[in-house]
Amino acid sequence: MKKAKDIMTSNKVVHAVLGLAGLLALIAVVLVVYRHVSSDVIDNNSEFKSLVIVESGDTLSKLLIDQGFTNSDVLQIAKVLKSDADITSLRADSDKLEFVRADETAPVSKIVVIPSPWRQIELTCTETGEWQCKTVDVERDTRAVYKAGEILDGDSFYLAGMRAGIPAGILAEVYDLLAFEMDFERDVRAGQKFSVLYEENFSNGEKIDNGRVLAVEFEALRGNVKMYRFKKADGKSGYYDENGNGAIKSLKRTPINNAKVTSSFSNSRKHPVLGYTRAHKGVDFRASTGTPIPAAGAGRVVARSYNRGHGNYVKIRHNGSYETLYAHMSRFAKGVVVGTTVKQGQTIGYVGSTGLSTGPHLHYEIIKDGKHVNPMTVKLPAISNLGKEDKARFLEYRKAIDAGIERLSKNPDWFIQL
Repeated sequence: MKKAKDIMTSNKVVHAVLGLAGLLALIAVVLVVYRHVSSDVIDNNSEFKSLVIVESGDTLSKLLIDQGFTNSDVLQIAKVLKSDADITSLRADSDKLEFVRADETAPVSKIVVIPSPWRQIELTCTETGEWQCKTVDVERDTRAVYKAGEILDGDSFYLAGMRAGIPAGILAEVYDLLAFEMDFERDVRAGQKFSVLYEENFSNGEKIDNGRVLAVEFEALRGNVKMYRFKKADGKSGYYDENGNGAIKSLKRTPINNAKVTSSFSNSRKHPVLGYTRAHKGVDFRASTGTPIPAAGAGRVVARSYNRGHGNYVKIRHNGSYETLYAHMSRFAKGVVVGTTVKQGQTIGYVGSTGLSTGPHLHYEIIKDGKHVNPMTVKLPAISNLGKEDKARFLEYRKAIDAGIERLSKNPDWFIQL
């Protein structure tokens, strides 16, 4: 893959990109390169190294004793790891230990504990026999890559995204972002195009994992949706539209990802159980019994009860204007009671068919200022918009990102070095 060296030439913008990249949380992915049985490696300095991947049932004590350490050594090393590196246990199929010797028959002179691709704990023994440790951050090579796709006949967004080469984890994040603006059941049509700019993290030329989504665009039915990740002056990062307005809404239109709409909001719908026409004050999403129901937004539970129509239901107040209601639950989530404060995405219950229902589904309502509104069309409030100074910086940053995307769209094998 070729580096696009001249995509961003403004120093200010480059610094903004670097600052943004530095704050993005990373998902650690373990590379299983060695077998559990120690493999011998001789490096250029003629040191003898062996590396072990922690397996189920392994303990620090067991692994150290296998390498010739005494019980006294084990206790001292464990104490140092706990006090200086906050490591109290090893994780199977994740953590690795490297043992370094001067030669094959020499005692171990250094131990490297590798809890993640980006962090290593080095333990060395002093001349007096005391073990010391230090934490070493592994240099990260972060690159921004661009993928684009198109919805074909019969496609879901997920299938189209996979065909475009977008990793599943990135697709899930994009889905969550776009769900604030789109109904993936009704807004996805053949011919729509989409794109995403996201991070890939490398070490020594080898890809380790994916980072965060930096920008996303989708040709939705209600207009082109664009979102950019941006770090504000206070150090907090968020997603904003092309004008610097908050792209993340306080409520999601579709609480359950990939759920099919079976009944829309209507002022006159023939009720499938009662048989007569009356208003349907929410949207029904088909899902299997037991599917977790996440809160569409942060708020406080104001009702958790049962009635003949809704069956088991939960009602959440989000602010002075908005409430949401979730009905026909098979059961409530543990700990969710009246007065409970919930986070956006927190499971509050599970799909069922209680009350007046012909099959398992979620009935979802949004109430604005005491009046039921259509979740698919109501204009939802953003969590926060950018202030004047941040917006000016954002507009510069957005222009640089757009220029980079333009170049990458013409050269799909290129990447932006962050």
